[in-house]
Amino acid sequence: MSSLLVNAGSLPNIPWEDRPQTSNPEKEIMWRYSKNPVIPRNLTIHSNSIFNSAVVPFKDGFAGVFRCDDTSRRMNIHAGKSKDGISWSIADKPIEFIKTDPDLPDSEYKYDPRVVFVEDRWYVIWCNGYHGPSLGLGYTFDFEQFYQMENPMMVYNRNGALFPRKIGSNYAMLSRPSDAGHTQFGDIFYSESPDLIYWGKHRHVMAPRSSESAWQSTKIGAGPCPIETAEGWLLFYHGVLTSCNGFVYSFGGALLDLEKPWKVLARSRPYIINPRELYELAGDVPNVTFPCAALTDKDTNRIAVYYGCADTVTGLVFGKADEIIDWIKKNKL
Repeated sequence: MSSLLVNAGSLPNIPWEDRPQTSNPEKEIMWRYSKNPVIPRNLTIHSNSIFNSAVVPFKDGFAGVFRCDDTSRRMNIHAGKSKDGISWSIADKPIEFIKTDPDLPDSEYKYDPRVVFVEDRWYVIWCNGYHGPSLGLGYTFDFEQFYQMENPMMVYNRNGALFPRKIGSNYAMLSRPSDAGHTQFGDIFYSESPDLIYWGKHRHVMAPRSSESAWQSTKIGAGPCPIETAEGWLLFYHGVLTSCNGFVYSFGGALLDLEKPWKVLARSRPYIINPRELYELAGDVPNVTFPCAALTDKDTNRIAVYYGCADTVTGLVFGKADEIIDWIKKNKL
């Protein structure tokens, strides 16, 4: 099989289930893990919920950074490890970041992390409480010690997704500027930095769409860090519809130009996954499917996406890179 996944490694132990016979590929290009939710809400001693979390390959297994809201409903991020990507051990205590500068301000809260390997370390990006939601940035070499860097963007911002390699000579990131509250709007923007401290070259990527694709009509935001493919950067992103009963979070896919990632090559008109199962429909925040992490295996074109379900638990869906890319191009806006 010819792989479309560029610079991806072999991951023979990627979590995986074959498409069930009852699944119609014309209707659903990705399919759910039959034993979802893969991570329950109470896996740590104090957690009320575990969702919107990030998983990566690590040594002979997997590691991750997990959003764990505790029973006081404080939002924070915890480290975890797994042999198979299915059964997880997550630390009971939040990550205690080592500040790379003693003048770095403390965080009021941390949530919705993404993790990506760039050059020689794993970078963690999260929504960081600093006079409102902002982007936090840090790194780790071993998922034991974590180092916090300067916030990469001005407050108010969310949904930061760092690219796994430099674009030209600069680091690159997607983000979704917001406001101080539960944002009623949101476009995806692209930014570059020579040093992960000073950011510029801001470019608009894409905006919500209304009549022709209502599931993404209110706001959108980057999901897992972009995946490099021969057809462009594959971006899973969430979209929000405002219904008579509140927000509904689904997710779709887009292809971005490899060297100018603010240019959208194709973007899915239908959603890929939307709230359908009970664990996605009912929870602390009903009607949410929110992607945050993707694992890939270049030898099989397999992709496994971890996503938050109803802001309560974590689910897992599967698909093939070639099939997903063809589907996005066939069903593009």
